[in-house]
Amino acid sequence: MRLSVCMDAVYSKYDFAQSVKEVKQIGYDTIEFWSWWNKDLDEVAHVAKDAGVSIAAFCTKFVSLVDETMRETYIVGLAESIEAAKRLNCSQLISQVGQELEGVSREVQRQSLIDGLKASVPLLEREGITLLVEPLNTLVNHQGYFLASSEEAFEIVKEVGSQHVKVLFDIYHQQITEGHLITNIRENMAWIGHFHAAGNPGRHELNNGELNYEQIFKAIDETGFTGYIGLEYFPLEEPSVGLKHLISDK
Repeated sequence: MRLSVCMDAVYSKYDFAQSVKEVKQIGYDTIEFWSWWNKDLDEVAHVAKDAGVSIAAFCTKFVSLVDETMRETYIVGLAESIEAAKRLNCSQLISQVGQELEGVSREVQRQSLIDGLKASVPLLEREGITLLVEPLNTLVNHQGYFLASSEEAFEIVKEVGSQHVKVLFDIYHQQITEGHLITNIRENMAWIGHFHAAGNPGRHELNNGELNYEQIFKAIDETGFTGYIGLEYFPLEEPSVGLKHLISDK
């Protein structure tokens, strides 16, 4: 399994540079994070190179895709995010889709989302970047978010029809939204570009809660998936404890 540590979650209370060094010392060679626009990219690049880690993914700017009036702004933000990715030798960007709009039908919003992703494809293909569309749970963490179902996310990505637009399958979010994790993963792996993982309930360490990650990871591995599983959780103990536990189980 190729694991990536989400620094903005697992090490949210700690110094970035020291945390990256610790991640490497524990035995991980890949990191990811959320926002790039509030970070010094030269420092991030230096810290990653100095520690000997690569960057699996980070987020594009948070602009709604379901609001067609924001499409140009989204594309501009995507272009800026791609430039940031190139500076950090990163080939994947994570995209949320925005909050559901009041007074606008889901059909209209869904079409805006598809059209916005299609408009992004030429830029993504030219620069060799994969955009990861992320469904989020609306029951616990992200009330009002437009896209919760992985099934709908897969349908949307299929309609876009580009290998540069895939789904970020967040195991924690999809357990809350729909369950049936292993079946959904096996049947839709062709459209999954990245995973996120956290324990449920609580979004803490993977061994804390109801999810059997040993079996989930085994199922993912059996599909031949070669991408990353991002560890995106908020630890109850010191970050190193959960990370070392995962390394010992690999």
